Parts: sequence; structure tokens; C-alpha cells
Amino acid sequence: MTNSIAFLDRDGVLNIDKGYVHKKIDFEWIEGAIETIRFLNKNNYLVIVVTNQAGIGRGYYSEKDVNELHAFMNSELSNHCASIDDFFFSPYHPEGIFQHYKNLEYLRKPNTGMLELAVKKWGINKSKSFLVGDMKHDIDCAKSFGIKSFLFNQNNLYNFLIPKLVSFL
Repeated sequence: MTNSIAFLDRDGVLNIDKGYVHKKIDFEWIEGAIETIRFLNKNNYLVIVVTNQAGIGRGYYSEKDVNELHAFMNSELSNHCASIDDFFFSPYHPEGIFQHYKNLEYLRKPNTGMLELAVKKWGINKSKSFLVGDMKHDIDCAKSFGIKSFLFNQNNLYNFLIPKLVSFL
């Protein structure tokens, strides 16, 4: 089975990047993010978040905190008839304090580990899949994986992405 997948970075693409966001009180959607996810859902895209979470490796917060925030995000989205199909995150950081995350280095973007895990679970149609990120390492990850990428550097995700996808759908 092959799926069209919209891989979305989290901080800076779906939510305002305030630095190490891990509590729902600090979470603030980027303008147009909810509408973008709903659009992707309606157009038969799997929506998968792939996010580096260096704060885990640095000891600022736990994997449980990230999972709870992701559950909160989907709870919020359900109020808008939208959902994220899956979340993948990398707890590894080269300056992290936990050595047991060293074996997960392959997950950290620009490496393609999170995308590879998603494909094993969901399957992929690479010609119809893409990644949206706000950093060079996001774009490098997509390029290495062989899918289209979009560098988000604006204030409204919907206004940025949807015009680009019209010809892509």
C-alpha cells in the first residue's frame, strides 16, 4: 500500500517556536496550520509530524511530555474536523546529557530516520509526498529521502502551502 504523505515539522511550522515547547500552556498554533491540516486530511494525505526534540536529550523535558503535547494537538484539531495521523520525534542531540539516546542519532534531521520509520509503518508514494520545514536541515532531510520539500518562512501556513500544492495534488 502506498500513501501520499505530508511530513510536517512541528516547531516553526505548526506552532510558534518559542524554544523547547513541551507544555500545552506554551503551545500556540501558527496561523493557518489547522486549516492546512484539515485541507490535507480532505485531500487524502496522511499528515505525519517529524520533529527534532533536542530538549529531551538535553534533559529539559521528557518523552512523556512530548507525547502529551502531541495528544493535546490532536485533541485541539478534532474540534476543527482535522487530525495528525502520526508523530515521530528524535530525542537525540549531539550535546545531550543522556548517552542512551546516542543510538537514535539516525532519527535527527537532516538524517532520514523518522521518515524511514513512517514509511515502514504507513507506506509511501514518494512522487506525491512532501515535507514542510522551517530550517535547512528539514529541506536537506527531504532531499536525501527523495521527496519534494517546502521551506516555510512566512506567517500563515495555509496561505504559503496551499497555492504550492494545487499543481502537486
